[in-house]
Amino acid sequence: MTFGDSYFYPMNYHSGFSPASMMRTMPAQQTQPAGFPAGAHSGPTFSVPVVPMGTGQGLPMGAVEESFIENILRFNKGKVGTFYFTYQGNSRWNAMVYRGRVETAGRDHIIISDPASGRRYLLLMSNLDWVEFEEQINYPHHEISPAVEASLETTE
Repeated sequence: MTFGDSYFYPMNYHSGFSPASMMRTMPAQQTQPAGFPAGAHSGPTFSVPVVPMGTGQGLPMGAVEESFIENILRFNKGKVGTFYFTYQGNSRWNAMVYRGRVETAGRDHIIISDPASGRRYLLLMSNLDWVEFEEQINYPHHEISPAVEASLETTE
C-alpha cells in the first residue's frame, strides 16, 4: 500500500509471491539453538501477568499517579491551546502545529476541535512535542501523605 509519493510502505511485487507459497516450500523441521535441550523454550516465561506501565494497576491503595500528559490535558478540557507535533521520517509533513480546544484525551491520543472551523482532530500522543495555553494550566494537585512528605525532606 502506498500513500501519495510515500515510500515508507514497500510492497513485494514479485510474480507468484504469496505468504502461502513460502509456507509450502519451508522444511517442516524446527531448529533449536545449541545448548538447549529439545523441547525447551529459549525465550522468557512469565508466571505473573505483566501489567503495562501507566495503567495505575498494582499501585498501593491511595497512591494515584495523575501527572500523565493525558490527565493534565483532561484537567484543561475546554481550553484553547497550540499543539506542536513532529512526524519523524516524513519529509512532506515533518512538523505540524494545530490550534484547537481540548475535547478529550486518552492514553495514546488527544481530540481537539478548531473553534473557527469546527473541524475536529484525533492526534497521537506519541507525536506530541508540547502544548501552549494562553492562560494558566490546570494541574492535578493531590494531598501528600505525611509519610511521603517526610521522605521528601532534604538537608542542606
